[in-house]
Amino acid sequence: MSNAPSPGPPGPGAPPAMDRSGLLDHLWSLQRMHGCIRAEDIAACSQALGISSIEVEGVVSFYHFLTRQPVGRHTIYVDRSAVAECKGFERVKEAFEKATGATLNGVDPSGQFGLFETACIGLSDFEPAALIDFHPFTSLNSLKVKDIVARLKQGAVPADICDPVLDHIRFVPGGDKALLLREYDRGCAVNRLKAMSPAAVIEAVKHSGVCGMGGAFFPAGLKWEACAREASQPKYIVCNADEGEPGTFKDRVLLNAMPGLVLEGMTVAARAVGAAEGIIYLRAEYAWLKHKLDREIERFRRMNLLGRDIAGIEGFDFDISVQLGAGAYVCGEETALLNSLEGKRGEPRNKRYFPTQRGYRQQPTVVNNVETLCAAARVIELGADRFLQAGTATSPGTKLLSISGDCRLPGVYEIEWGTTVRAVLEMCEADRPHIVQVSGPSGECLSMAEVDRAIALDDLRCGGSFMVFSRSRNLLDLLRNFNSFFKTESCGLCTPCRAGNFILEKKLELFAARLASASDIEDARSWGHIMQMTCRCGLGRSAPNALLSAQRKFPGYFAELVSENPERLSKRFSLEDAIREYERFSC
Repeated sequence: MSNAPSPGPPGPGAPPAMDRSGLLDHLWSLQRMHGCIRAEDIAACSQALGISSIEVEGVVSFYHFLTRQPVGRHTIYVDRSAVAECKGFERVKEAFEKATGATLNGVDPSGQFGLFETACIGLSDFEPAALIDFHPFTSLNSLKVKDIVARLKQGAVPADICDPVLDHIRFVPGGDKALLLREYDRGCAVNRLKAMSPAAVIEAVKHSGVCGMGGAFFPAGLKWEACAREASQPKYIVCNADEGEPGTFKDRVLLNAMPGLVLEGMTVAARAVGAAEGIIYLRAEYAWLKHKLDREIERFRRMNLLGRDIAGIEGFDFDISVQLGAGAYVCGEETALLNSLEGKRGEPRNKRYFPTQRGYRQQPTVVNNVETLCAAARVIELGADRFLQAGTATSPGTKLLSISGDCRLPGVYEIEWGTTVRAVLEMCEADRPHIVQVSGPSGECLSMAEVDRAIALDDLRCGGSFMVFSRSRNLLDLLRNFNSFFKTESCGLCTPCRAGNFILEKKLELFAARLASASDIEDARSWGHIMQMTCRCGLGRSAPNALLSAQRKFPGYFAELVSENPERLSKRFSLEDAIREYERFSC
């Protein structure tokens, strides 16, 4: 039996933090060392950083994976995304409970196993899945769970028995139109920088039409140009690898299959804007990828693709480090991510300045996600015109889709912009598709009447997640899963998000219990619109999207939910009637 505490991601312990930007690393180190973050640890951090202990507590309490209580020598996080629920979450959860003796969201009496549910862990193409001490275990069933736990009890180390994640790259466009998932050779993009000025790099990215691939779709070249124009120094390049949207795992594939392409994209961006430091903000659920990224960074340094005078370009100095997150979906929002990097609660900032003006440490900063940076590297390697040959006139290039759910071929697909939903369903061999959720819970719910819509910037925008659900799935169950996710992940800072998600949860409970009236349908719609208009960040504004689009696409379904309700349930409460009823029965 292992005696080493393991409630945190693997890795060497960090030295005591002296700068607040190192707080997350230091908290992870303390948790690995002691099994949790103790009161004396909070006090020591407070003293070392010169901030109040309450402020340190605020940071710890913000993140899912930082804990003040022991969570077992082996900590198991079972994925409870909508796809996971469809693929057997309940059976796997029960198998873990039986094998470990721990009940869900608790620790077994011996303290050896902690068992917890969590949102999507980026393994939707391998469901049911779990993280054990932040190592991936995939395609689980009851027998496999029993064997895993037995081996852990005998002293096995999760790192030695976890499953290798062999990425499912299912499709790339023909005719040499594959742009991202094509053969990769280290240094191709960076070495081309020798013949290009920073302005030429920006112009190439602008000409290619590459935009933010995480869902915002803001032109990458314009963002880089805005940062380049800022006079303040130093400047930073931040790679947003906090891929937390349920059903999304395309960035995981890029980080796993070709981490060097991500580094080259960051280096290209650094050359364009004059940055000297880059940071990859890696979600905690991908902690098992950190060692691969660290090794690739070291390799790039040896190849003179990072460091001083990169690729022989005099004065071009740039280096990259990896910052591990601690579990907070809202940190996918760029200003929340920047706060997290600075050792603060990962709450979105007030939008007084763009990150290109005042970002990390209040300095000009480019924040792009993994796919965007990889695409930018390919632009420099292949030329902007290659991007214009794929896709459509208004949506040039290609897009990565993370396809999961009720299909025979889940995985990552590189499609040309302009591909129809019907074509995607055929490619992944969808099983009796009835509902498609595009761009994750924050995206749009589609019916089969929309299969001829094009995945394009001027039609159906898709940030990456493409979840397929068959006729055997209950739409209300999916919506309740999505709502629960947003309610849990809300930072709670603004009232429309904090209260709105709670109210929508109660409305969905009424629908599920067949106690809702027709007015509840309209109430849910009204609250959803309020959230979309008034929440301070993208999480709150997009939280009701699935419900609102489902109401539009499946009106008959919601009408049926309220059609059988007794008339008395829709009547307003009357105090006078209640008093008369009481008096009648008390006589």
